[in-house]
Amino acid sequence: MWKTIKQWLGAASDVMLPRLCPVCGKALDSDEQWLCRTCLGSLPRTRYEDVAFNTMEQLFAGRIPIERATAYFFYEKGSPYASILHDIKYHSTPEMGRWLTARAVGEMAASHFFDGIDVVTAVPLHRSKLAHRGYNQSEFLGRGIAGAMGIPYAETLKAIRPHSTQTHKGAMERWQNIQGNYTLKDDARQMAGKHILLVDDVVTTGATLIVCATALKEIPDVKVSIFTLAAARLE
Repeated sequence: MWKTIKQWLGAASDVMLPRLCPVCGKALDSDEQWLCRTCLGSLPRTRYEDVAFNTMEQLFAGRIPIERATAYFFYEKGSPYASILHDIKYHSTPEMGRWLTARAVGEMAASHFFDGIDVVTAVPLHRSKLAHRGYNQSEFLGRGIAGAMGIPYAETLKAIRPHSTQTHKGAMERWQNIQGNYTLKDDARQMAGKHILLVDDVVTTGATLIVCATALKEIPDVKVSIFTLAAARLE
């Protein structure tokens, strides 16, 4: 009875305030979550997890030793799919990110990318930016993965100073912008010997992830892999 009422109320709400696909703008059906079936089916997947020493892993080669790296889909400025990242980050819909990363775990199961991961962590936000935005979108992504895998999520890193946006900066400016921004939290060394999955929303030059991974590597005998929801085309 209650389930029927809840479904009726949900359907009525969709009529009054329809949920829209962030990619195409189409009204979502009652059984569609966050993205419509068409846009979800056309998501520009990287498939990096299926490629040995893929393009994303090459980005980190010689800079920081990692186990493996992948991104769920390609990000291109101006693409309709870029709105997914924008909505997750700025339009208070981080739950869409949690949902997408949970889907990624299921879709990537055959690749064994997530096998052997002990704990998930995320690139942190400085407290000033966290207070302004109200949430860390990368944490929601990480928690989506951890929940789907049934493993812990842990806050192992902290941002010790804010930095300006990376969006319009070149590679060298990005490096200068974030040097010394991230460090280990006091209890992070309890992760000694663990395989940690470091999560962020998007990778472009890799600067932020390299600085964070370098901090994680201060933990004795730790292994680090990297996952991002999206990646700029790195070829």
